Amino acid sequence: MYTFDSRVRYSETDENGNLSVTGIINYLQDCSTFQSESLGLGVEYLNHHNRAWWLSSWQIIIDRYPRLGEKIVIGTWPYDFKGIYGYRNFTIQDTSGNYLVRANSIWFFFDTAAGRPVKVTEDDVRGYGDPHAERLNMDYAPRKIEIPQTFVNGNSVQVCKHHIDTNHHVNNAQYVEIAREFLPENFRIRELRIEYKKAAVLGNVMMPRISETDEGYVVSLCGEDEIFAVVWFGAQKG
Repeated sequence: MYTFDSRVRYSETDENGNLSVTGIINYLQDCSTFQSESLGLGVEYLNHHNRAWWLSSWQIIIDRYPRLGEKIVIGTWPYDFKGIYGYRNFTIQDTSGNYLVRANSIWFFFDTAAGRPVKVTEDDVRGYGDPHAERLNMDYAPRKIEIPQTFVNGNSVQVCKHHIDTNHHVNNAQYVEIAREFLPENFRIRELRIEYKKAAVLGNVMMPRISETDEGYVVSLCGEDEIFAVVWFGAQKG
């Protein structure tokens, strides 16, 4: 496992003084990025070899929201590589080792020059440890999210510069930030799943479709003829 320590900053908190959902996702993304950079397999290496790891899906379970000023430990490890895919777990723990956040993610390896997915080789994942490590203990959900037939339309959102990352696409966390705006005011997220379907770029317009389910809400971020991402939000009970 690769880990780094942090302390929840005020700039990362929501209106309740907790680490925000976007802040959680940013910590998880940063952790895997730090691991890759430490192994010499980071952004510069991937760009040089016309490669990129693109995220296919997230499943994130929030056991407890970290509080402002709380010291936390963020960890990650890949537990399998198959064909074009890489599978990676994440955790955020308090200083006593209690889980605050548990997550699973599925990534695919992409040839940016050819514009298509490519199989992972041993050289691509050297140093990551056991390629068939033990998975985190959690209830694993399917990668694909069922989209309800009934929905209401939300106000369209145009992709702006602040949504874009080094891949020149909308950053993974930004889809959640956009979708979260369409949840009811007092809805408290206990679990979320994200299925990424097509990368949105600067100037694209997202047309949200919001569906209420027994467990929470599904927000589909759509273009005219495609779906960019589907976000499922599960409610915190009690």
